[in-house]
Formats: sequence, C-alpha cells, structure tokens
Amino acid sequence: MKRIIKWFLNPPVTGQSSILIIRLMAGSVFFWEGILKFVYVNQGVGRFTKLGFPFPEHTAHFVAVGEIIGGLLLIFGLFTRIVAFYFIIQMLVAVFSTKIALYLGTSPLPLPPAPPKDGIWAVLHEIRSDYAQILTCLFILIEGAGRRSVDFIISTSKKVYSMSK
Repeated sequence: MKRIIKWFLNPPVTGQSSILIIRLMAGSVFFWEGILKFVYVNQGVGRFTKLGFPFPEHTAHFVAVGEIIGGLLLIFGLFTRIVAFYFIIQMLVAVFSTKIALYLGTSPLPLPPAPPKDGIWAVLHEIRSDYAQILTCLFILIEGAGRRSVDFIISTSKKVYSMSK
C-alpha cells in the first residue's frame, strides 16, 4: 500500500516539456465541462436525474466541482497522477452509465441527432470524446506532468532542500 501511495505522490517529472500540451487539452475540457454542469441544467442536475443517480443535485455539483478543480490541477500540473486517476474513474462511470443504454436503445438521454441512433456504431460515435479523455488521462497517469509543471517545481525544490541540509 505504501508503494502505491508513493507512486501516486511522486510522479515522474522528467518527461518532455510538451506534455504541457496534453495537460492543457485534458484539463481545459474537464474545466469547462464542470462549468457547463452549473450553467446548463440539462448538462448537470437534469442529466444526473435522467440517468437515475441518487441525490442528483448533490452528485452533479460534486462532479462539477471535481471537474473544475481537477481541470485546473491538470492545467498547472499539480497532483497530476491523483487527478488523472480520478478522471479515468469518472469517465469510466460516465461511459458505463450512458453508453450501455445507448447500445441497447433504452437511453433516457436524447438520442444522437443523426443515424446511427443506437447499437455499437452509435456507441462508438458517441464515446469518441470520452475515449480520448480516458487515454489522455492514462498517458498523464503513466508519464507524469512533465517539466513544465508545479509537480516538477515541487520535486526539484525537495531535492535542492535535501541537499542543503
């Protein structure tokens, strides 16, 4: 258990500076999707109600706040492994709670505006952004935040501090 905690709390920070681009993409999408859950009822409370989540208002707000804060943390590169893991779990829950019903043709959400409207092709079409976010977060989980991150600044300051003792 200690190894797992250490792995999450000490991500590699020697990766390419260009990892920043991946963090900006993933973090900004989560950030604005979190805001949209507050701004548009059909994206937040309404969606969680239709999907049958318990306490939809609290659940929607919890998820929205997590996306806003987590998105900013990814953008800045702070606690990247923890945030990336959280978002992978969140996206898997989103996929399983929405796309299975779409596959079966029983989705309580509006169907896609154009064919395919159900079945595997509809799922593959509708899952594209979820899939991209999951794989992006998986990349960040494995590779860490890179050199242009707060994680890098913290990591290098710890090393400098321990050398000066």
